[in-house]
Formats: sequence, structure tokens, C-alpha cells
Amino acid sequence: MRTMQLARLNVSAIGMGCMGFSHGYGEPTEHDEAIRLMRYAHERGCTFFDTAASYAAGRNESLVGEALAPIRDEIVLATKIHIPEDDERPVYDVLKERLTASLKRLRTDHVDLYYQHRVNRGIPVEDVAEAMGRLIDEGLTLGWGQSQPTESEVRRAHAVTPMTAMQCEFSMMERSFEKSVIPACRELGIGVVAFSPMASGFLSGKYATDAVYTGDDVRRVITRFAPENMAANQPVLDLLREYAAAKGATPAQIALAWILAKGIVPIPGMRRISRIDENLGAAAVSLTDDEYRRIEESLSRLTIHGDRTDEDIAKLKTMR
Repeated sequence: MRTMQLARLNVSAIGMGCMGFSHGYGEPTEHDEAIRLMRYAHERGCTFFDTAASYAAGRNESLVGEALAPIRDEIVLATKIHIPEDDERPVYDVLKERLTASLKRLRTDHVDLYYQHRVNRGIPVEDVAEAMGRLIDEGLTLGWGQSQPTESEVRRAHAVTPMTAMQCEFSMMERSFEKSVIPACRELGIGVVAFSPMASGFLSGKYATDAVYTGDDVRRVITRFAPENMAANQPVLDLLREYAAAKGATPAQIALAWILAKGIVPIPGMRRISRIDENLGAAAVSLTDDEYRRIEESLSRLTIHGDRTDEDIAKLKTMR
């Protein structure tokens, strides 16, 4: 698979988001099967794997650590920390403690990329950036980044300790970060990573409007999956199918190829062999300049119905 740069990190053009193995999208994947799938993705050329300490209360990190330990030197490993607002200790102490715990679960002595998992509005980004710089100096992480920041937060943090990557939700159905944050990252030389690049799977075109989601499945609260919004967003799928037919690809591959054409690294979740083959295969699908321009023009005429907000996701805790 071709590779892309996140500042100084060289990663596969398509990475693997690992959250879904443990929670968020129905029943967790069986332990041995999850390990097999991660290793299979690596065999197919994926070298970039993303997890977080908060995914299944650390169990996802443990699963990822077990799966990737034999190939640790061949992959780029990213994890994330959510800084508790009520922890009054110095930020460095909190980050050091949390990262040390993550490293133990991940079975490694360092991560390649350590994100702040959502930017705490009550903690100065400069304090976080300074603490991240110390962790980099100590060799505990090779680089750092922010998840879902504002343009101001990116610029202020980067001025203290240069960032490796900014992670945000980005897909044909969610482009708000393209207004100012992504251009700022381009200007500053910060890589961009897209989570939920398939709009939680909607853009695969494989979901029925009468599907029922239970437990901690995020599709219970993502309003794009409301039947009326799925029907209203059908033109997006029609557009994908049009280009998929013309390119001998699938709608999912066109959706990912469009992101790659922007120089953004997508990290879709992939919990079946067929999905791994399909999604990683998108790296070989190239859009011509004319195709890209026409897709952009078509998208500009469409209205997206529904969204995916942190506030909605938080509702899951009271719905179980």
C-alpha cells in the first residue's frame, strides 16, 4: 500500500480504527477474531493503528497491544488520553501517569502518536502542549496531536510543541473542519487524520432504514441513521454508486479515495475480512482531477441531514 506523511511519521494511506472491536458498534468482536483481523490488516499493508484509553475502559488498548506486539516495530501506533477536568495535579503528571498505564496495556515502551482525546476547554492548551513536549523528550511518544480542536487551539498548542497530527471526524457527510482547522494544519505542516470517514458506515450503502441498534451502538443516537434522514441522504449514496460503477470500485472505496485525494489519512473501522479488503483496496483507487472536481460540485449541491455529535454519543450512557 502507498504511504502518506503525518509530519515526520510515515503511515499507510489507510489506517485502522480499532474502537469497534471492543464497543460502539454492536456486540464486541470475539477476542481471537479481533486479533486475527488486526494482523490480517497488517499483512494487507496497513501500518497505522488507532486506539484510545477510554475505549472500553482500557480493554481496547489491551486487545490492540496483544494483537500488534509481534509486529510492533513494523507499525505506527496511536492512542489518546482524555484529561479529567477534576484532576487538579499538574498536566504533565496526569499525562505521564495515563500514558504509562496505556503503554503497559499496549505492551510497548512508547507510542508513535499521543492525542489529547477532545480538547479540554478548562485546561490551557499551552499546558498540554508543554507536557506533551516533555513526554516526547523522554521518548514515551514520538509525536502528539489534538482531537476535534478549534483553529485557535491548534495554533496555540503548535507554537509550544509542534504537533504531528490533528484528528477529526471527516467524511462526505461531515466537513466542518474543512472551513478553518484543516487549512491551518496544512499551513503549519500538521498531518490530518479522519475518524468515521465512512460516516459510521452509512457511506458503504449497506444499511437498511429499518435496522435496529441496541446496547452501546452509537448508531442508536447518530441522527443520520434516523429512517427519515437515511432516506433524505440517499443522493449521497447515489453519487457514490455512480462513480463506483464508472471506476470498477465500491461506494466505500470512492468515499475513501475522495478523502485520500485531499491528503487526509482515513482510519475506518473494519471488523470483517471483506471490509478490510474493500477499505484497504481504496488506496489503489485514484480519482482524476476532473472526477474530483465533479464530485465536489455535486456535493456542494446536496444538503446533509442529521449528524454525529459528542452530546448525542453521551446519551448512550443513560440508554443502556
